[in-house]
Amino acid sequence: MTRPTPKEIKPIAQVSGIPVDDEIATRISGAIGPAFEGFAAIAGTLPFDLEPASFVVAQVAKVSK
Repeated sequence: MTRPTPKEIKPIAQVSGIPVDDEIATRISGAIGPAFEGFAAIAGTLPFDLEPASFVVAQVAKVSK
């Protein structure tokens, strides 16, 4: 898990349907970069899945119990 660069953010945003220009990609990188750096020490060791699509599945399973 490394800090995303503006060059990596632009195609991700475009695929999600929200194209951004270079300036906005740089701002996004600066805004989320500290979170990536904070989690770097424990990346890959967390006992749960961080993939966002699984969050809904986990919530539905918890509610139905």
